[in-house]
Amino acid sequence: MAQILAANAAAEFSVTELAKMLGHSGGAVGNACETLVCRAEAERVGEKPRRYRATVKTGSAAQAAVPPQPGPAHTSPTPRQTTSQAATSPPGGRPQPITRPNGQRYHPRALAQLPDVEALRRLREAGVAVLLYGPPGTGKTSLIEAAFPDLITVAGDGDTTVGDLVGEYTQDENGGYEFVYGPLVTAMQEGRALLLDDATLISPKVLAALYPAMDGRRQIQVKAHKGETITAADGFYVIAGHNPGVHGAALTEALASRFSVQIQVGSDYDLAAALKINSTAVRIARRLATSQRAGELGWAPQLRELIAFQKIADVLGTEAAFANLVGIAPLEDRDTVAEIVTKAVGRPVTALALGRQL
Repeated sequence: MAQILAANAAAEFSVTELAKMLGHSGGAVGNACETLVCRAEAERVGEKPRRYRATVKTGSAAQAAVPPQPGPAHTSPTPRQTTSQAATSPPGGRPQPITRPNGQRYHPRALAQLPDVEALRRLREAGVAVLLYGPPGTGKTSLIEAAFPDLITVAGDGDTTVGDLVGEYTQDENGGYEFVYGPLVTAMQEGRALLLDDATLISPKVLAALYPAMDGRRQIQVKAHKGETITAADGFYVIAGHNPGVHGAALTEALASRFSVQIQVGSDYDLAAALKINSTAVRIARRLATSQRAGELGWAPQLRELIAFQKIADVLGTEAAFANLVGIAPLEDRDTVAEIVTKAVGRPVTALALGRQL
């Protein structure tokens, strides 16, 4: 891809044009283009459709690409090899961390004997929708952002409407009204990945507007905008997140049937240790997670809470961080959490609270 852009530095290419030139799927090419953009090795110059052109760094990226070597043992790389393995599995075997849009680094985990990022990219290329489920803070959104640089996210809740997905009329600066497309239509038109975060909090009636785009039709009708028909471009893909323990979250049969692959996501406590988070805090988290799985507790700190623990410890000290760990536990579990933390640290620990006046 970089070689094509570098060789035609003054030209602009759409995802469809690049896909035809390379012989790969639109989803794979769009994903690779966004990866180049994130590295400043390409520039996005259009949105409908997305178009790309070279930057001053594209030539270096093109030179770094290894051309296919002739010979009987050579096999041409597949789309998933060029877009996924190159990004996550450099020589040496261990996948490298991937920088998310917010600048934080995501450390790939194992999924079906592949780095999870690569597995999701392969599923996208095959058009297989994925639902990730697990407690908040386990890394579902982080994984999806790392896998798909072209991601558009919808934060679902009980107030999400069809208009929030498809679009609605909005008053313009002249006092008139214009129809502004929503994230679903934008993702379909531009061939991008769409994340329904907390999808099971969205009303089933609202989600029904999405389903025609996910089946063989790959179309929706925008009734609010003259009944316009929107057809999904190559690369359009829907992925969802589900937090089973959140009040009001309901995984309906209609929703579950649209996601052929459903992946449980739990906290990686080994990663927490590798990130040099306080070893006692990690040990407490493991203990609480074991109690949670046994049905003895309803809560256990996830990776998000452990990362926050270390930040608090660095600023206020470990004593305050342990007190906060107790304080963030739900009321019904707080006494048990306090008991376990107290036993682990060897001194009484209660919820973080203000003391006497100084």
